[in-house]
Amino acid sequence: MKNKTNRTVSIKIAALIAAIVLVIGCTAGGTVAWLVSKPDPIVNVFTVGNINATLTETKTAFKIVPGVDIDKDPVATVEANSEDCYLFMQPTEENWPKFKTTEAGSTTRKVEYEIADGWIELTPKHGVYYREVTKSDKDQVFHVLKNDKVTVSSTLTKEEADAITGTPKLTVAVYAVQKENMGSAAEAWEKANAQ
Repeated sequence: MKNKTNRTVSIKIAALIAAIVLVIGCTAGGTVAWLVSKPDPIVNVFTVGNINATLTETKTAFKIVPGVDIDKDPVATVEANSEDCYLFMQPTEENWPKFKTTEAGSTTRKVEYEIADGWIELTPKHGVYYREVTKSDKDQVFHVLKNDKVTVSSTLTKEEADAITGTPKLTVAVYAVQKENMGSAAEAWEKANAQ
């Protein structure tokens, strides 16, 4: 019986010691103050830059008649909120009429056009023009041809007109290339055409 009593007393003492340790631990843990600093997190929002350009034209029928200007109005537009960019324009002629004027073989253009003001010819890339466009919250419109026309000389003869081979075509293309991280318009043109 003594053995059982000693065991019961030992269990009671162990339980009492455990309870005391628990109370002391809770009391000590509850009263300990930690120095804590928690600043607000920084949230970085990344947006994607974008450039949107369009090319439109309202005229669709073109007829070569001596002394008559042909209305041709291609317009390049850099849309609102596009990033700073180089806007390139490239007119390409196919079967474009040129006429022999001397026995030596020099030619003259009796059907011609001029590039609108504000375009700069890209050196050394002949036939490519550009302009720098700054970001805006509005669409930016740029005419391609001066006075939106192709001029036909009044000296164009019926024989010369009849001698035009193939169908004369004037193709206009525009390209908008980001300005940021480009050293020059020439570099932007090369990178855009390397893809």
